[in-house]
Amino acid sequence: MKRQLIQIVLGGMLFAAALIVPAALQLGLFVLAYLVCGGDVLYRSVRNVARGEWLDENFLMSLATLGAFAIREYPEAVAVMLFYQTGEFFLHWAVHRSRRSVRSLMELQPHTVWIKQGDKWAEVKPQSVQKGDVFWVKPGERVPIDGVVRKGRSLIDASALTGESLPYCASAGQELLAGVIALDGELELQALRPYASSAIAKILELVENASAKKTPTERFITRFARYYTPAVVAAALLTAFVPPLLLPDASLKVWLYRALIFLVISCPCALVLSVPLGFFGGIGAAARRGILIKGSGSLEGLAKGSIIVFDKTGTLTRGQFEVSGVYPAGGFSKEQLLELAAYAESASTHPLAQAIVKAYGQEIDRTRLADMREKAGLGVFARVDGREVFAGKKSGLGAVSEEQTPQLEQTAVFVAVDGVYAGALALADAVKPDAAQAVAALKKLGFAQSIMLTGDRPQPARLAARQCGVDKVYASLLPADKVGAVEQLLKEKKPGSTLLFAGDGINDAPVLARADVGIAMGALGSDAAIEAADVVLTDDKLSKIPQAVVLSRFTVQIVKQNILFSLLVKAAVMGLGILGLANLWEAVFADVGVAVLAVLNSLRPLACKK
Repeated sequence: MKRQLIQIVLGGMLFAAALIVPAALQLGLFVLAYLVCGGDVLYRSVRNVARGEWLDENFLMSLATLGAFAIREYPEAVAVMLFYQTGEFFLHWAVHRSRRSVRSLMELQPHTVWIKQGDKWAEVKPQSVQKGDVFWVKPGERVPIDGVVRKGRSLIDASALTGESLPYCASAGQELLAGVIALDGELELQALRPYASSAIAKILELVENASAKKTPTERFITRFARYYTPAVVAAALLTAFVPPLLLPDASLKVWLYRALIFLVISCPCALVLSVPLGFFGGIGAAARRGILIKGSGSLEGLAKGSIIVFDKTGTLTRGQFEVSGVYPAGGFSKEQLLELAAYAESASTHPLAQAIVKAYGQEIDRTRLADMREKAGLGVFARVDGREVFAGKKSGLGAVSEEQTPQLEQTAVFVAVDGVYAGALALADAVKPDAAQAVAALKKLGFAQSIMLTGDRPQPARLAARQCGVDKVYASLLPADKVGAVEQLLKEKKPGSTLLFAGDGINDAPVLARADVGIAMGALGSDAAIEAADVVLTDDKLSKIPQAVVLSRFTVQIVKQNILFSLLVKAAVMGLGILGLANLWEAVFADVGVAVLAVLNSLRPLACKK
């Protein structure tokens, strides 16, 4: 860009000098100014012709400006090349600015890492770190490899990786992803995986390869430019030579000038540059929000979404059971019932047992416990303060009548003390805090259906669906059943629209791959998610799905604006040029000026606050 700026300044000075010097010196200064401004354009044109790739903007600009010299329109020839180079300078600046948001992610990539080798520490490249190696992170440094904390304590800034603004505290036993920053403490960690499989390496690979997959719009523009350019060259030749042959008063110089205008305006650079750049800007803006989109095709698919399908466990819900209700009986209080159940379940590793102990929230006094045993398929038995306590399924209660036990939609653990029914605890897989908000936001965006597919039982599935505002529920599904349900929904959706599926990225990989757009939730550690999904969210926030849809629609709208604006202006100036109502200056504005405006328009997703 610096060299190009020098060309513009020096060429402009020579051009200005040529306009004021005596006529005898003008031609030499015009030629010199032209070579300074357009020498590289001429070189690229000759080089591309030698390669057989001559129908590009370099060839068109060279042909048009040399033609202007041939008909002695020296000032316009130089001005066209000067304006073209100025426009190219602003185009490069705009491209640089759009890539800067993605380049900021590259700063997350570590250059070195301190690893422990025997009793010493050695500084090595991250690519040489293996699973199990011990490494060290100082305050203010980025964690270079996915690892688990062995020693130390520090506040962690994960904003650049996940978009989460608030720091959190990390201590021994906690896993940290590569790219997060240790703010105020030293940490000793053990590598969980090699660098190539780390979270930051996956992010960088996704973003770097995002532009490789073209959308139908981009493929159309590429084909359009391939046939459009030779067509306009042929049209320019016809414009230059047919009217002088057919019309008695037609001047060859006049029609040749009009043909040159036609050539300048015909350059398709506004379309060829701005369309992929618009998508790239949207992908970069999403990446800054912790939404990794695997290409412009996936971004365009998000924009066309009309049906959203969710997995339940780990997607709409936390994937962890919590006590949601305590229903005592037989004279027991809620506190007594929860305490007895927690003591009875304290030795069990079952998720429901752990949830009850967590809800109790107090230390278990082992001296109060005796004769603990578990009966497979029924529940657990234990003596608590000398009383026999049972906690488990209703069928383990014995002869308790149906009237005594409550009918609960959630998963329930029933408790009996000394053979007498004492109450029940309801447990539910807690819905994520932003689940209902995300579903409501998607409905406001025009999604016709929201659907849950789950392998869970119908009752808890329906309860979670009501809490989230989901329209339909399909429960007790095997993985193959989920794929079948999605295939049926794909047949029913409106033509031109897409079906989005959000899952936790591991067991949902087949459905993620089958949907029009698969969205993996918080799945940076999952190779299956990265491979199968089209969109990867760096955390578990469902609210990022409507954000992604809004940003994708905004980006696609900008791309359509660029296409329409470019074609309308070019068509208008082409018509004016053929009628003799436009000159080369106006043609250059319609070409380079429109390209600059379109590219600047493509930067808007980077500033999108939605």
